[in-house]
Amino acid sequence: MTGDWALLRADADVICGILPRRTQLLRAVEGRTEPQPLAANIDVMLIVTGLDGDFSPRRIERYLVLAAESGIDPVVILSKSDLCDARRLEQAIGQVREAAPGVPVIPWSAFSGQDAAVIAGCVQKGLTAAVAGSSGAGKSTLINRLLGEERLLTREVRADDSRGRHTTTRRELIALPQGWVIADLPGLRSVGVWASAGAVASVFSDVSELAQGCRYRDCAHSGEPGCVVRPAAEAGALSEARAGNFGRLSREAGSSKEAKKRWEKTIARAIRNRTKMGFDPKR
Repeated sequence: MTGDWALLRADADVICGILPRRTQLLRAVEGRTEPQPLAANIDVMLIVTGLDGDFSPRRIERYLVLAAESGIDPVVILSKSDLCDARRLEQAIGQVREAAPGVPVIPWSAFSGQDAAVIAGCVQKGLTAAVAGSSGAGKSTLINRLLGEERLLTREVRADDSRGRHTTTRRELIALPQGWVIADLPGLRSVGVWASAGAVASVFSDVSELAQGCRYRDCAHSGEPGCVVRPAAEAGALSEARAGNFGRLSREAGSSKEAKKRWEKTIARAIRNRTKMGFDPKR
């Protein structure tokens, strides 16, 4: 997997083994009972979203849940900041800070080298970062600015919906002159949550704390008797969109939990079958 660290023999280009993974970035894919691995050993996730038709605080929350599940520190990059006036930019930053409390939020323009230097300062030397986001959000352009050269291919987005054209088609690690490594991931059209309820609660700490007051533990916050989240959203004390996304991601986390159980049973059954055939998985 992209991000794995291998042991090499000093006298030959031979891989002797793969080091244990510290973190593993996974997402759920519709129709699949197992998660899709995206990268391993990631320390920082740079979540890139364009300030055009790509902008979506709700999608950012999904990336934050994936990062929380894997123990990865997130940073939100608002690319194409040159497309906004000061008022619109301030509004967008406010929306993201509401969706990602305590997470660094950095406006960035491909035409400003200073902004790239600020982003580079978010990752310490020796660590590994992953750049994640939709196609056309500006991920490859950002890496080019960090590299100081136009190494990665970039394309214009579609004018009607600001979507990109999958310029990056494979995952790879790139060493940066700043002393850290970045994983270039292809754009994701969907960000399925493969995470625990605890990861969702940590991203939505404001909503989850309020939800403790609901009458029923499995409250879906959609009008059930004794729900305190929905009335708070209707009264304006809580963002209705954020409250709704909390409910959706909580349900997805429950589904991924059940899928994880089925996946683990499938793996265990396969190991048992291979053991019966004389294969020892401990060798």
